Amino acid sequence: MNAARTALIARTALGAWTLSALACAPPSTPDRSLPEGAADGSPQALVESALLPTVTTRGEPVARSSLADRMAELGVPGVSVAVLVDGEIAWARGYGLADVESGRPVTPNTLFQAASISKPVAALAALRLVEAGRVDLDGDVNAHLTSWRVPGNEFTEGAPVTLRGLLTHRAGLTVWGFPGYGPDEGAPDGPGVLDGRGNTDPVRVYKAPGESWRYSGGGYTVMQQLVTDVHGAPFAGVMREEVLDPIGMSRSTYEQPIPPERQDDIATGYRADGERVPGGWHTYPEQAAAGLWTTPSELALYAREMQRAWRGESDLVLGEALAREMLTPDADDWGLGPAISEDGERFRHGGSNQGFRCTFAAYIEGDDGVFVMTNSDSGGELAAEIAITVAHAYGWSGPRPEER
Repeated sequence: MNAARTALIARTALGAWTLSALACAPPSTPDRSLPEGAADGSPQALVESALLPTVTTRGEPVARSSLADRMAELGVPGVSVAVLVDGEIAWARGYGLADVESGRPVTPNTLFQAASISKPVAALAALRLVEAGRVDLDGDVNAHLTSWRVPGNEFTEGAPVTLRGLLTHRAGLTVWGFPGYGPDEGAPDGPGVLDGRGNTDPVRVYKAPGESWRYSGGGYTVMQQLVTDVHGAPFAGVMREEVLDPIGMSRSTYEQPIPPERQDDIATGYRADGERVPGGWHTYPEQAAAGLWTTPSELALYAREMQRAWRGESDLVLGEALAREMLTPDADDWGLGPAISEDGERFRHGGSNQGFRCTFAAYIEGDDGVFVMTNSDSGGELAAEIAITVAHAYGWSGPRPEER
């Protein structure tokens, strides 16, 4: 792999991890004084006129900023926000432009690339196979893979690659993130990605499975192939039937590339310098790792279903036992798909695709959450600031700014 490609993939993976890390930053006590323009003190007003920063300094006043000012400073054309309170979407709002060239605004229905937030949603399809007894969570995934198999080597002699390892990033697999494919680039199929016939290295075991944590989009692409092989059907269709439709995520799709008929209200991605991503967005054949198109409101429906399943109040996708296992942190604060905050209270994830940055955090033992999506490479900091401000406004325990 050449140096430029390596750097690009590293930035992609780091961006996703940075957003996730901010969602569980150590608690602090921000200054509660409000600037002019936030007179009603409502959570939405605070987001629009009094954003908190991601980092504060102990003993010093906290500088707040308006959303419009931060969007201009960071060069973020558009952002979409949804807030879940007591199990209902309290408010959802789009700000700025979904497409700068046409002047089309962001609406609550505008589709964004969820990037790595695709992973915890996609994990549900694999866990449904576990619940149905068709796949062993701790068995060798090669027992279920037919169109491609994890190549054995000295690292797999002592322990196999398991579905649990894939979902918790402990399978010892390479390829941390994916750059996607532009409009003039041919994208391989799943086995092609796994064998390195695209723009990333082959997905291979590079250390003993289960030995330690290392973020791996390659692992989720193996999981995608497992789901596809067991069902004998394309991954996007399986996700529609098994996960998206039962939850009510009717606008969301894992189709890659996204079909023209789904592009009625879709965000265009922009680079940090304001340049439009060629073609508007990249295609990701790594659907489970990075291929979900969705809205913050529909991500809120996913989180609400997980909260209800955890309490045994719903089994539309998973029953209580497996939902609880999904949201139970391992030694690395990772569940079976989502990350878990250090205090154990929230499940969350960040996302970083070409031209898109997003984050979410939702309570495990509760009915609240915040979901933010942007259409800019520089939107990660803004997404984190919005999530922190929403949590502060509602008096939640987190996410909070990091205090230094």
